[in-house]
Amino acid sequence: MFTQEKRSKSSSEGSKDQNKIAQGTKIIGDLEGKGCFRIDGIVEGTVKTPGKVVIGKDGFVKGNLECENADIEGKFTGKLLIKNTLSLRSTALVEGEAVVTKLTVEPGATFNATCSMKSGVKTIHNERGEQQQTQKGKEKSA
Repeated sequence: MFTQEKRSKSSSEGSKDQNKIAQGTKIIGDLEGKGCFRIDGIVEGTVKTPGKVVIGKDGFVKGNLECENADIEGKFTGKLLIKNTLSLRSTALVEGEAVVTKLTVEPGATFNATCSMKSGVKTIHNERGEQQQTQKGKEKSA
């Protein structure tokens, strides 16, 4: 009786599961999932998830990456569409285009990309000290 309840509960929480592409694995094609991805192998294509994607030190993605958060230690070439935070570790090498809300870059990371940052409403002060607000979703170039 208890095992049936655990099974049904764990299957409904599939979005918390992590998909792993191991080192030595090469995938050519698109990946889409509800859970998070950890990529230590090679992926050529689009990776899309509402969760987090981690590209490990030995990982390489060539194509498009669409996710909530991304943590890159390895290599990425292509277009990043990150709804929240893109974190580049010291070993990261990123080339291409990025659209993010937040960007963190550790010393030593290589970031050769055009970057557009989308953000919420923020209060800024102009030259005269007057307050102004930027509109949500308005793009800023970095």
